[in-house]
Amino acid sequence: MLSLSSEERACIESLSGVFRESLPIPVSGDSHLEEALRHVLDHPGSLIRPRLIVEIAAAFGVEEERATDLAIAIEYFHSASLLFDDLPCMDNALERRGVPCAHRVYGESGAILAALALINRAYALAWRAVAGSTADRQQRALAFIEQCLGVEGLLNGQSMDLHYSQLPQSRETTDAIARGKTVSLIRLTLVLPAMLGDATAREEQQLERMAALWGLSYQVLDDLKDLLQSTEQAGKTVARDVLLGRPNAAVLMGAEAALDRAERLLRAGSRALCRLQATRSQLGGLKSLGNKLDEELAGMLTSCKPLAGACL
Repeated sequence: MLSLSSEERACIESLSGVFRESLPIPVSGDSHLEEALRHVLDHPGSLIRPRLIVEIAAAFGVEEERATDLAIAIEYFHSASLLFDDLPCMDNALERRGVPCAHRVYGESGAILAALALINRAYALAWRAVAGSTADRQQRALAFIEQCLGVEGLLNGQSMDLHYSQLPQSRETTDAIARGKTVSLIRLTLVLPAMLGDATAREEQQLERMAALWGLSYQVLDDLKDLLQSTEQAGKTVARDVLLGRPNAAVLMGAEAALDRAERLLRAGSRALCRLQATRSQLGGLKSLGNKLDEELAGMLTSCKPLAGACL
């Protein structure tokens, strides 16, 4: 577990509170839906995406209130995607973030309705964040959100994931699925807050590259966790990919090759971050968080290597 500064702990505590409170639940609402939502809102995870969004938005001149709205919106989209991903018709997972999946406690209907409530609120918060930008940036931002979350992005990646057994078993296929399922949300995290501010076209391109590199490396490491770690270590149900016939880079390439690829992607991501910081010195917070993400992922690599060797 990485040590956190007092400022980082305060930021996480603040964002955790906003995450819990940004979805108003009416007193007169159905208790089953309220309980399912509370189950999600009380377990926000690491909040790395909101932290990155707040830091990037500040560097590109986006007001704090708009940045926070955007940060929580993206995290709500992410949380909703996990609720869907865990359903019996998808991955049929048992545990997420160290607690039973919502569908196991509140049924499939409860999990689906909670996911829809999160998505509905996420769009409202995202629009509130976008509305403060120029008309041109508003239009581009809304199109970008649709691209990342819609049939070109997250939905397409999820569909390919579910039908992987009918597709060519190749790295190109697994990369395409990762770009849809994983990179799409990281693109929203890194690129969208800059797009709403005063980012140049070149800076947006650099953030796009970072999103691809970080997203692909994260997916490779997630695949390694599914193959090599226990449910307790990973904090979610593992060993699902092989059982369900889903894409897994570690299975396709071998654990050692997957580890090497993740390391190369991380190094390339670090270089891209350095180039971006050379023109945008205000990104000190992003550098700090980016370095910690690299360190965390590198730590996962180190912990997996002994296990990987046993699988070769």
